[in-house]
Amino acid sequence: MSDSRAVLITGGSKGIGRAMAEAFRDAGYRVAATYRSGGVPDGVLGVVCDITDQAQVDAAFETVEKELGPVEVLVANAGVTKDTLLMRMSDDDWQQVIDTNLTGTFRVVRRASRPMMRARFGRIILLSSVVGLMGNPGQINYSSSKAALVGMARSLTRELGVRGITCNVIAPGFIDTDMTAVLGEDVITEYTRRIPAGRLGHVDDVTGAALFLAGEHAGYISGAVIPVDGGLGMGH
Repeated sequence: MSDSRAVLITGGSKGIGRAMAEAFRDAGYRVAATYRSGGVPDGVLGVVCDITDQAQVDAAFETVEKELGPVEVLVANAGVTKDTLLMRMSDDDWQQVIDTNLTGTFRVVRRASRPMMRARFGRIILLSSVVGLMGNPGQINYSSSKAALVGMARSLTRELGVRGITCNVIAPGFIDTDMTAVLGEDVITEYTRRIPAGRLGHVDDVTGAALFLAGEHAGYISGAVIPVDGGLGMGH
C-alpha cells in the first residue's frame, strides 16, 4: 500500500516538483524532497541538496533513510535551463544543464537503486520534456539532456527489471508553472494554438501520471515514455 512507501522527489521547492511532493503526501506516501532554496510543502521532509555534488546526494539519502526508511519511489525532477541559440551557447551553458539534468539524475538514480535491489522493489520516475523528443530552438543543451533520460530509463530497465524495479519517463509538455509564465503571452498563445487539447497543462496532469507509475497497477510498465502534453508531441 502507498502508506508503506517512502518517496524522494528531487527539486521539490517549486513548480512540478512541489506539486509532486504535495500529491504523493496527499495520497498517503511518506515523502521527502530535495531543494536548494525556498523550502518544501508542509508534511514533507525537506533535504537541502545540490544533485551536482555526489557528497550532498549521499548525505541527502542518508537523511531520508534515517527519517523515513529506504527510498522505494524516486521521482527525479530537478532540472535547470540555460536557453540560447547554438552559436551563442557557451561551454558553461552546456555543461551546467548537462551536469544537473543528466549527470545529477544519474547520481540520484545510482544511489537509489542499491537499496531497491536489496528490497527487490523500486519505482523510478524520470522527468523529461516534450522538447527532449521534438527538439526546440534555443534549447539544444536542455533537449539533449532530457532526451538522454529515455536511454537511461531503458538501459536501467534492462539491468534491473528482474529485481522488481521499474524505470519510466514522463515527458511533460507546456505546463502552467512559473517557468512557462516567463515565456510571454505571445509565445504561450502560439503554443496553445499548436496543442490539440487547446490549453496548457496543469501540474495535476503530471502528478497523476507519476502517481499511476508509482502505484500497484504499474508494476509491468517499464522503459516507457508517457507524454503529458495535450497531444503536442504525439509521443515523438
